[in-house]
Amino acid sequence: MNDDMGTGTNVTGASMAGTDGAGASMAGTDGAATGDVAGAGVRVESGVRAEAAGGPEDGVEALLAAVLEGRTAEVPALLGPLDATGRKAALTRLKALRAEVKAGKWTTPPHHPHKICSALYVAGAGCLTTPAAAASWLGARDLLMWETDGPHALAALGEVTPEWAADLAERLAGRRVVAENRYELVHGLVVRSGYAVAPTDGYVTGWTRHLTDDRLAERLRADPQTPDLVAHALGMAEPPERLTRKAGRRPERHWPTVLVALVADGTLDRKRILDVCVSRLLRGGPIRNLRVPLEIVRLLAPEAEEVGARIPEWVGIAADTPSIVAGYAQELLTGLAAAGTLPVGALAEMTSGVLFRTEKKLLRAQLALVGTVLAREPGAADALLPAVTEAFGNEDTDVQERALQLVARHLSAVDPGVRRELAEAAGLLSAAHRQTAERLFGSALESEASGPYEEILPPVPEPQRVAAPAGTVEEAVAEAAARGLAEDPVAFERALDGLVRFAHQDREAVAEAVRAAFPWERWRDEPYYFAYEPRGLEAVLAGLLGVLDPARGDLGRRMGPVEADCLGGALSVVTEARLWEASELVGTGALPCLLAAPTLSTGTIDPSVLVERLRDYQNAGVEPAPNDFAQALLRVARTAPSADSAADDAAALRTSAGGRLASWLRAAAPVAARHRVSDRDEDQAQRSYWLTSRIGVEFGARPELRAEFPPSFRWLFGAMDPTPRRCRHGKHAGALWFSVLPADREVLAACLLPSLAYGAVGDMRGVTEPLTALAEAEGPVGPAVHLALALGLGCVDADDRLRAVDAVLVLAARGELDAARLGGELAWLLAEGSVKANRLADAARTAAVTGAYGTVWAVLAATLPGLLGAATPVRGLGEVLAVAADCVERCGAGDDVDGLAAVAARRGSSQLVTQARRLLGALRQGAGQTPTEVA
Repeated sequence: MNDDMGTGTNVTGASMAGTDGAGASMAGTDGAATGDVAGAGVRVESGVRAEAAGGPEDGVEALLAAVLEGRTAEVPALLGPLDATGRKAALTRLKALRAEVKAGKWTTPPHHPHKICSALYVAGAGCLTTPAAAASWLGARDLLMWETDGPHALAALGEVTPEWAADLAERLAGRRVVAENRYELVHGLVVRSGYAVAPTDGYVTGWTRHLTDDRLAERLRADPQTPDLVAHALGMAEPPERLTRKAGRRPERHWPTVLVALVADGTLDRKRILDVCVSRLLRGGPIRNLRVPLEIVRLLAPEAEEVGARIPEWVGIAADTPSIVAGYAQELLTGLAAAGTLPVGALAEMTSGVLFRTEKKLLRAQLALVGTVLAREPGAADALLPAVTEAFGNEDTDVQERALQLVARHLSAVDPGVRRELAEAAGLLSAAHRQTAERLFGSALESEASGPYEEILPPVPEPQRVAAPAGTVEEAVAEAAARGLAEDPVAFERALDGLVRFAHQDREAVAEAVRAAFPWERWRDEPYYFAYEPRGLEAVLAGLLGVLDPARGDLGRRMGPVEADCLGGALSVVTEARLWEASELVGTGALPCLLAAPTLSTGTIDPSVLVERLRDYQNAGVEPAPNDFAQALLRVARTAPSADSAADDAAALRTSAGGRLASWLRAAAPVAARHRVSDRDEDQAQRSYWLTSRIGVEFGARPELRAEFPPSFRWLFGAMDPTPRRCRHGKHAGALWFSVLPADREVLAACLLPSLAYGAVGDMRGVTEPLTALAEAEGPVGPAVHLALALGLGCVDADDRLRAVDAVLVLAARGELDAARLGGELAWLLAEGSVKANRLADAARTAAVTGAYGTVWAVLAATLPGLLGAATPVRGLGEVLAVAADCVERCGAGDDVDGLAAVAARRGSSQLVTQARRLLGALRQGAGQTPTEVA
């Protein structure tokens, strides 16, 4: 806060909206200020303070008693009788109490930590003498309990100088969590100070919450800061939630409608609101963050002059924002072009930007706009046609054709230099338009590069050794506290192993580091906090500190498949059981290290390393923890070169665990699974959604292994019936599922099928996260892996499809992809509607442009025959044919595709027929035949 507060905007308490009585006398202050004021930043002591009956010491004790009992509302009145000395003494006691609460004291009835923190929040506010200290106390996350604490804290502050209040208000407004959830406190300080606080995201969000009711328009008109706060709200990266609500049945609470009304009556400046909204749209971002400014601009309906004043901004919006926003910008600029007021240079820039996009509707509208302008102004061809060539590289050959036709119509109007530029750009056109381009540009068109086609696939990933656990306690705790740990299974296991090892050596040292690094106070609310899951490593840390109920850990480690209603849940139970087990044993002599910690980046364990870990356990006289050892067996690399010798070494240990490991390594396939997709009922023939209920997975029955493994693992050996089960866990599972079965990817793939089906026919996101690791893992690649890839390529979410593409390319690079099998899986999924053709086309195109045209064609060549002969064509199949044609044109394949010639011979010019003709011609050319004209 600047010392010179005189430059601020004066805001009186009477004029501030949403504050009833904020400027009135607050509790605990019943007299005029008489203390000496040295200047800005000085608290004013109350002139009249009733002396406590038993003296200041009794007043401090009464205050502390109220705080310990959580009587927050009484704290301001108890602060009143205390003078500066008494408050200083109270503050010392309050700080000590806060430290005790953070350390886990005062957690047993009748004390309640949250209520104590609430009262501490208010009491400390009344005892601190500088704005900086008060801001630090009032902004402490461990004391922020309930929004109702704000008014109490304001009352506890008593009378302060305007400069002191303004300084504190500005400091708190700069802390988003405080400003957002303690708006009444910050606003009350603003009223007391008489100065306007600088808008911040937190303060504005709190302001919108506080004002949103049926009197929204009235309250906005009454607040002198409304113009500044509204401008800030509309410019925020993520608008306040209240602004995003729809009108519904309460239009008087709909912010866009109310703001436009305030523009109409002059409360808000129209130009400023338009400037802020257009600027926010130009910055772009997800459509959810742009709907509010877009709606306001639509409601304001800018005039041609207002659009013309912002042409550069609207051109940028048309090029780089989400489709719905870009379409509106295109509409406004088209209006200017129709009126002849859009400069040619701006239209050329707009055209380049729009034609770089992928939305066909926008592309076609832009080409039509350029054609209209050129028909009216032929002289603009030199400026506009080079921009049109941006469409020559578009993935849609129909868009390429439209652009080429537009260039052809106006080519005679350009000078030779521009003509050469256009001819050079024509090299981007697909082979389907090559002959047309040659006739148009003649010798100026660059000849196609000759030479044999070379497939480009990603390098085969090599497994990397996992780094040793952290070298110090501090490093181990820091790794455990790292964000996104659950997204990297190997890092997760390494962090857990580091904690276990150091806790085995010095539990108290690790516990002290954990207390310093984690906001562990929330664990005091267990068993509610850990009622349903161990929350990553948190349950282990809570067990280390001794604040986890032992009964909860014991129950968790003994969970079995009965607690899981689907395969995703069963995979999660395995991980959770290990974490509950670790939470019980960490820091004891029963868990020196993790047997299941991976040694390779693929999540597997070197067999010889596991033998050495078992030998260390034997030497220490410790029996392996059941869940940890079971997971180690599932992770050990049975196909590693050292597996045979490791089996002999394990048997030589002459321990139960050594014998189990030896038998496991010598077994051909201890875990096996196969999937089955049941037929659809005729009544549900059009409901592909039911695919999620038709995938069943049967695990090989191994009763002898089932008896050896703990409950959470027994489903892998036939304890779970193969009834199809829907699985909705994909969104939350992340990559940790893969870490359960890194050495048996066919089994893991079978487990993933139900959740992947939801990604294809439902609205699940993130279901393909394990696929990349699956492609890099060990074990055979069979039907389940290929069906998993097929479902991934057809997922609703584009990021999910991208991960599936990566997995396909990695398998192809490793020589493990069966293109015909993958194509066959895609064929039946497309035929029944479980996978949409446009999504497959997008995924196939993404894979092809990496240079894998031959691989993609091999898959599509196996996909198309069953679809081309269908009585009713699959909707969107033309897009798939377009990708296939592009692949064939580039890789020179010459295969025969059953049913293709019949489709190409149909009448009409639909995308299906057009692309079938193109694909047929490319295949004939690849086979060395002369392409014939197809009627």
